[in-house]
Amino acid sequence: MFSKKSFLKQGLQRGSYWIKRNMPGYCAFCLAPTAQGLGWCDACADELPWNLYACSQCGEPVKHGQRLCGHCLTEPPAFLATQAGLLYQGAIKELIHDFKFNASPRAGVLLCELMLMTQPQLTGQAFVSVPMHPANARERGFNQSYWLAKQLSHRLAVPLHTAQRVKRSRSQRTLNRRERASNLADAFAFQMPPPEHLVIIDDVVTTGATGHAMACAALEAGAKRVDIWAVARTPLGKG
Repeated sequence: MFSKKSFLKQGLQRGSYWIKRNMPGYCAFCLAPTAQGLGWCDACADELPWNLYACSQCGEPVKHGQRLCGHCLTEPPAFLATQAGLLYQGAIKELIHDFKFNASPRAGVLLCELMLMTQPQLTGQAFVSVPMHPANARERGFNQSYWLAKQLSHRLAVPLHTAQRVKRSRSQRTLNRRERASNLADAFAFQMPPPEHLVIIDDVVTTGATGHAMACAALEAGAKRVDIWAVARTPLGKG
């Protein structure tokens, strides 16, 4: 049975953990002190799940020297390129979860910094976030894609464009690739014509179904090229 003193001690330890986790000056992954201005230590940065060899079109991990994955060779998506510098695993998965479901501002800043470390060669003429259906927006109250797009827009001086989600689709979590694509068909629309080169900003790319649906809508509305820039890519079969 815990004494009042031991219970208080454990509470202080937990409090200290979350204070360090959410304050600058401490590594977001191991909580060790870091150099000023950095959100992670060198050791943890080296161990992050970097997406070193990826399909240039969808970001799926591939063998070294392979440019496109099998799916993009046989059924290419509507978007042309994907930049996702990390894999949706381990510490990155935990950080994205904290940002997405707890709206942690520090997690968001760290994810933004990681995106800037591995930014695409071409940032396009405008960024667009993945919009939420109004009903989902009222329920969650936070759109992580928009938050990232706004931060990147400010830092890189790239304007933001807007899209609308016109169909409330069911959750993608339990769906396979084809079901995801069908679920999102005609889900997005652009009221204002997008620029010729548009870049979709998102936190995680799983199968690319969301990006494909948005790219189809953007191309139909007048865009000539659509790319994706995300924090991380889920290897197929693991998302």
